[in-house]
Amino acid sequence: MPKLTVGNARISYRVEGAGPALVLVHGVGPGSIMWDALLDRFTDHRTVVLPDLAGSDPAEDDGSPITVEGLAAQVNAVIEDSGTGPADVVGFSLGAPTVAAAAALRPDLVRRLVPVAGLTHAGDEYVQQYMTTWRRLDDPESFGRFATLTAYSRPFLNRIGHEAVEQAVAFMRPTDGVLRQIDLVRRLDIRSLLPRIEAPALVIGATHDQTIPVENHRELSEAIGGSEYAELDTGHVAMAERPDEFTKLVQDFLHRP
Repeated sequence: MPKLTVGNARISYRVEGAGPALVLVHGVGPGSIMWDALLDRFTDHRTVVLPDLAGSDPAEDDGSPITVEGLAAQVNAVIEDSGTGPADVVGFSLGAPTVAAAAALRPDLVRRLVPVAGLTHAGDEYVQQYMTTWRRLDDPESFGRFATLTAYSRPFLNRIGHEAVEQAVAFMRPTDGVLRQIDLVRRLDIRSLLPRIEAPALVIGATHDQTIPVENHRELSEAIGGSEYAELDTGHVAMAERPDEFTKLVQDFLHRP
């Protein structure tokens, strides 16, 4: 697994498949493993690059506050180091403003851009209260249950059943890195960067998102000049609830000339 130093962070990335480059950027949590369930939908015709950014389990840094510019620099460094640029880039949740910032800061490295269930800034009082509450849940089980309960819609939780829900609870734990990622969401603001984006963009929203409400997704689309917008009838983790629809949206957009 390639590793590189970017600023104060030592990060790694995986490369799977073959074809035009597709970079998948994770949100708050343990890292790029969040994408693993979808990999086989892309690796038959794409070189999929999966970075583990600052705050994720594989990354190392000095423990200082994480910045969106720093995360964006890490994404761009991975594209350069892997030799796959310009690349198509998809980012979920905190990964959405991260990839938008990456495209703004290095337009030469991003061909097409897909932010999913993201936000432009932390001015939404709901988001502030949500992130503050989540960050203060010191008990690992409570932390994971709160994340799971709000990440998915009620119909989806009932559909997958108790055992799968319990596995999802165990996925999210309050590590130091995850807490610093949550702290970044509380002070995030990329509005000044968005006019610099040159890549065609498709913003994907989630109608029933209880983590970052859908109004934030729509605002992100409106702030990226000329972007397209699509909305899935899901909770926050849209790609888990509607993988077929999500994959088709992304592939149809990326396959255009």
